[in-house]
Amino acid sequence: MMIEIDNLVKSFGKTKALDGISLRIGDSEIYGFVGANGAGKTTTMRIISGLIPADSGKVIINGLDSVKNIKQIKSKIGYVPDYFGVYDNLRVTEYMEFFAAAYDLTGREVEKRCLRLLDELGLGDKPDFFVDDLSRGQKQRLGLARALVHNPDILVLDEPTSGMDPKGRIETRDILRRLNEEGKTIIISSHILHEISELVTGLAVIEKGKIVMSGSIESIETKMHIENPIIMKVIKNADIAAEVLKEDEEVLNLTITEDNEFYISYGGSDEDEGYLLKRLVEAGVMITSFCRRGHDLESVFIKIME
Repeated sequence: MMIEIDNLVKSFGKTKALDGISLRIGDSEIYGFVGANGAGKTTTMRIISGLIPADSGKVIINGLDSVKNIKQIKSKIGYVPDYFGVYDNLRVTEYMEFFAAAYDLTGREVEKRCLRLLDELGLGDKPDFFVDDLSRGQKQRLGLARALVHNPDILVLDEPTSGMDPKGRIETRDILRRLNEEGKTIIISSHILHEISELVTGLAVIEKGKIVMSGSIESIETKMHIENPIIMKVIKNADIAAEVLKEDEEVLNLTITEDNEFYISYGGSDEDEGYLLKRLVEAGVMITSFCRRGHDLESVFIKIME
């Protein structure tokens, strides 16, 4: 499911929530939205899901305008909000069947599907519980089960692991990967940035209703020129190592600690790194470790927001 978002604008009163959001989300991607509270993530998700209209701009899903083909589009999307509605008097199975009926899905096969979804999401022992008796994390998983009841092609998930314990977050992440492998396109927002970095194939950083950076995590790191140094531990011939490094035009900066740990800001490719290591060894430098220090998404986000 290809999603094309073109110049979305949305205001609430005098507050401009979105100010020209444009994105392309490829088929079967897991795409992440990150940004501070009030940045525009939830508004964008609600417009994509057909829950609120944009003031201007378009969302095209597989060639279909989301406004002109709203019923058809909604049948392809499962949406999980960042909060859970009040359904105090419904049991879990009744809740699932209620939403299934909203898609004209009824009968024994639908009942079986609802129970199967509950089981897959760790709620197999809760079908007779009242919704209000579930924990926040269990309600989040129930919301995901409900969003899957009509087998949508696209999942739009706003803070889907909010309130879950670490085990629940890991299980949810595994479920989302499996759903993606089955062909579903997933759009996800979260303030837990390192979890997004382990899951998404693409990312948009939203600030004050605008996209300030988008692409793969790797491309964002490259665009931002975030320093990602090679860390090298030398136990013999550190002086020779320093000479070799100073001759390499891709070495942008070099710091050497008292215990001969080298921090090398390096602009070359992976292949260039390999040749650099080869030259060091051939020069008689004895090295016990040679690796790049990675940056998680949190570092990227902080750098972009500066």
